[in-house]
This record gives sequence, structure tokens and C-alpha cells, in this order.
Amino acid sequence: MHKHAHRQDTSRVLKFSLAATLVYIGLLVFAGIRAHSLALLSEAGHNVSDLLALLLSLAAVYIQQRPPSSTKTFGYQRAGVLAAFLNAGTLVVISFGIFYEAFRRLNAPVEVHPDLMMMVGGAGVIMNGVIALLLWRSSRDVNIRSAFLHEVGDTLSTAAVILGGWAILWTGQTWIDPALSIGIAVLILWSSLGIVRETLNILLEGTPRGMQLGRIAEAIHAIPGVNDVHDLHVWSLGSESHALSCHISIADIPPSESEAILRDVKIALRERFRIYHTTIQFEHAVCEVAHGCVAPVGQQQSGHTL
Repeated sequence: MHKHAHRQDTSRVLKFSLAATLVYIGLLVFAGIRAHSLALLSEAGHNVSDLLALLLSLAAVYIQQRPPSSTKTFGYQRAGVLAAFLNAGTLVVISFGIFYEAFRRLNAPVEVHPDLMMMVGGAGVIMNGVIALLLWRSSRDVNIRSAFLHEVGDTLSTAAVILGGWAILWTGQTWIDPALSIGIAVLILWSSLGIVRETLNILLEGTPRGMQLGRIAEAIHAIPGVNDVHDLHVWSLGSESHALSCHISIADIPPSESEAILRDVKIALRERFRIYHTTIQFEHAVCEVAHGCVAPVGQQQSGHTL
């Protein structure tokens, strides 16, 4: 009951954040056109990334609660990963569009209205700061923390718009506006490429970021009773959910005795690497590796899986 109430509180914060961000994006587009400010329009593009991050976080709150089924045996965690990959790819395109327009304006300067830039930027700092505070207070979940980091970064970039408007007001140098938009586009591109790399690695079932197969194999091999570890695979089901499968060679002992080894392996994987979903096969025969691990025909083999 407590978890359900907590999930409702988190979803309310995310819905409010989505509504406020959407309104602010509209304000940025309107003010950017009126003020002829590419920095404001670039900031609108940056806020789209925050909007998408909030949408993904809200979707994850609901979708990840859905249980696995006979057709979706691992559940629906990959849906959020796929959406993040597509959204990040779109943001990469947006950033290059900002680069093109910024360089065009550097060659053909356009008069901007710095006072309007600073007013809209000030509203953005307040709005993003409030959203960041609400997200920080609502949950420590990594999904929500990622949205929180988006908002913190957006607050800083909006503050840069205010400084840019102030600099234009005092110096009259209109090149500051497109230069500022280039900086914002770099920020969008940098964060988007990071998401593309991470999600593509998950979709291609690569080894999760920060994990090393060698260290995992060493940890398993160090457990008493384990003679060898091979055919080891580690991949991600979602951004924070990992799975492992492997073959472990042990002595020719009955399953009742090998259960203790299996338990120790699971504990080590859970506590040291946060791997909860495992498929482990025990063997006492020499394993012939050919298109995977295949034990010799005719020799006994003991297996346990989880």
C-alpha cells in the first residue's frame, strides 16, 4: 500500500512537471520569435529534451509495473529504452539544425531584444528550479534522478540565456545570441549522444556500462566449490535491470550439495554487481565449446538454473 501511494505521489509530480515544461516551451518559442533570439529558440529545443525525459520517467513508473507475460517474458522494460533511443536521435537532428541557424546568423546578424530574453530566462530559472526540487524530494529512484539531472542542467543553461541577454544589453553585440545558442546546442548534442550510446548498447545486448566480464568471472570463481566459469553472458533488460547466464564447472556432487554453491553465487552477483536475474548451469564434465557450450555426449551432467 505504501509503495502504491509513493508511486502515485511520484506520478503527480511528474505530471505537474510535464505541464509546466510544456507551457514554458510554448513561451520560449513565442518569445524567441518575437525577440528574434536564437538562444531562446535553442533553449526551447533543450527543454524538449527535458519534456521527453519526464515523459519517459512517467511512462516507466507505469510500464515497469506491468508483470511479464507469456509473450513478453522479460516484461516491458525495453519499451522505455527504445523510446529513449528514438528521442535522443531526434534531439541530435535538432542540435545540428541549431548549429546551422547559428552559423548563418553569425554571418548575417539579426537584431535581438535582450530585455525579453532576460524576462523569459528568469521565468525559466524559477520554473526549472521548482521542478528540480520537487523531483529531488519525490524519489531516489534512478529513473527520477535522471529527470532531475535534466532539470538541473536546464536551469544552468537558462541562467546562461539571462547572462547573454545582459551582455547584449550592455555591449550591443548581437553575435552573443547565436554564440550562446551554439553552446546550448553542444549541451543538447553531448547529452543526446550519451543516451544514444547507452540505449544502443542495451538494445544490442552489450555488456552493461561499468561492468567487466573478467571481474564477474573472478568473483564467481572465488566461491568455494567452483572449478571453472565459461559461456558467461551479461546484458541489460532495462536501464537498471541486468541479467546473466553462464556455465559453472563443479565436482560430481548431488544437487542437494551443489545448492549451497548456487546460493553463494547468486548472493555474490546480487550484492557485488546488482544482478538479480540469473540462469546458471552446473556441469562436472568437460565442456566442448562449439557455437556455445555443449557438454560431451554420453557423460553425466548436473544442471541448475534460476
